This record gives sequence, structure tokens and C-alpha cells, in this order.
Amino acid sequence: MAESFQDICWEIARGFRDAVLGAGKIFKIDEAKSDKKDDPPEHHTVLAQRRAQRQKHTQREEKAQAEPRVMHRMIQCCAWNGGIFWMSIIIFNYLLLPGIQTMTSFLYGGEKGLMWSWMGPMLTWTFSALWILPLFVLSKIVNCFWFADIADAAYRKSRGRPQLPNVSIFIADMLFSLLIQTFFLLQGTAASFLPLPTVAQIISVLHMSLLYSLYSFEYKWINMGWELHRRLSYIEHSWPYFFGFGLPMSILTALPSSLVVSGCVFSILFPVFIISANEAVDLQHNSRFPLRLFAPVVALTNAIFHHTLTKRSQVPPTVKKQTRINKDVTYR
Repeated sequence: MAESFQDICWEIARGFRDAVLGAGKIFKIDEAKSDKKDDPPEHHTVLAQRRAQRQKHTQREEKAQAEPRVMHRMIQCCAWNGGIFWMSIIIFNYLLLPGIQTMTSFLYGGEKGLMWSWMGPMLTWTFSALWILPLFVLSKIVNCFWFADIADAAYRKSRGRPQLPNVSIFIADMLFSLLIQTFFLLQGTAASFLPLPTVAQIISVLHMSLLYSLYSFEYKWINMGWELHRRLSYIEHSWPYFFGFGLPMSILTALPSSLVVSGCVFSILFPVFIISANEAVDLQHNSRFPLRLFAPVVALTNAIFHHTLTKRSQVPPTVKKQTRINKDVTYR
């Protein structure tokens, strides 16, 4: 038992290390491919040299289109989520709102308290409704495309061309995965309300860490052609590593008291964790004590899909096939 506990602690530490140190590989992604650019041709005939030059020229054009995308998207995510979204919240809460309050105090004197009692909440509500909420929704949509671009570009640079699944199966897989992630988030939130505060906090952090790991690794696993049941089973059997990998994100997003600010922190840091997950070495062994935390949400999602599909008289065969695949999830 002591040896198993030590193994679990070591895997947690290894996952934490890969998540943190993997961020340093962001600046080395483009350099990895550039080493092959100046290799001399093996053949010295004129025809072979021209063919090699054309091939190198084509490769340079492809690299010029692909290489900047990772850093470019990373900068865009930081500029949009941190420089525009988060900074606007800071400016409003710590500069604009106190300035208006000071001006109100100067103009109305003793009536400042009565005046500010309704003006402050009204300004905050107006700012949230007309700026924060639309920008938050827009950020979620834009970030989805940027995250996918970062993950695909990083995967091509380090692992080659991704495996393209069937469109219908891919859509069914993503819908099923989205429901599972939503229910798993609700499951972790419900765990935080357990009567034992310390135990509830640990279980909640465990859920969030595994969920953030699933977010980070899912792009890589989809490009590798892994189906959903394999992705969930892999996390459950190697949960110490993925708990450690998602722990930094879980801690950093829990620090802000505002849900919107927490979302900004997630959007800024998440591309870094995508790169860390893409560069992480595949695990060679499983834990002796797998956690079946996804089993309840898989069963619930299967029930919803089954109930929805039974109400339809005609269902596309590909959707039925994917539903059966997801329904028969096995944890090997």
C-alpha cells in the first residue's frame, strides 16, 4: 500500500511537472522543424538538385503558412482575453467606477450615499449587460476556433498529419463529449456541497483537474483518432497523472472570485496547456486503482441519447452507430 501511495504521488508530481514545464516548449515548436530545412541533397545531378530545390521551396511555403500560427494565435488569445476583456473589467471596477463615485461625492456632498446607492448598481448592471455579457459570449466563440487552430498546428509540427474521422461520427462524438463534460462539471460542483468541507473541496478539485486535463488532451487524442470511450478510460486508469496535470489550471482559475475573471484566466492559460498536452509523453502504465468518476455521467448521457433517438422514427445510421459505440463504453 505504501508503494502504491508513493506511485500515485509520483504520477501526480509528474503530471504537474509536464503541465508547467511544457509551457517552455511553446518557443521551440517552430524550431523543431527548421532543422531539416538546410539538409544537403543526396544526389548531385542537375535534375535531382532542381527537384530538391523545388521540394524545399514548397516546404518553406508550407512552413511559412503553418509555423506562425501557433505563436500568432497564442498572442491573439492573450491580447483579446487579457488585454481587452480582462483589462476592461479592471479599468471599469478600479478606475471608472471610483472616479464616478468621487465626482458624485464632490457634486452632491452629503447626499452622496443616497445617490450612489442606486447609481453604482445601475452602472455595474449596465456595464455587465451591454459590454461584459456580449464580449464574454463572443470570446467563447472566438476562443473555440483559436484553440482548435493552436492544437492542430502544434500537432502537425510535432506529430505529423492528424487522422481525419468521418464527419457524422465526429459530430456525434463531439455532441456526446460536450454533454459528458457538462454533466461532469455539474457532478464536481455538486460534490463541493458535501457536508465535510475538506473532503468536498478535495473531490471538487479532483473533478476540475481531470476535466481540465480532458479539455487539454482531447485535441491531441482526436487528432490521433481516439474515440470518446478510449479517452475517458485512459483518464480514469491514469487519473493520478491527469490530476496533477490539471491541478495548476484548477488552482489558478479558482483564485478569482468573479466567474467572468476566472473565465479570462482560463482563456489565457488554456492554449499553454494545449501545447503542454501535445508535447507530453504518452503514459506506458496504468494506475492500480482506476477512478470511475465518468461512469455516472456516461450512463446519464447514454440515457438521454437513447431517449432522444427512440422518439425519432428515422435516425441516420452513422448517428445510431456512434450512439451504440458510446453506449457500450468499456473501461479496460
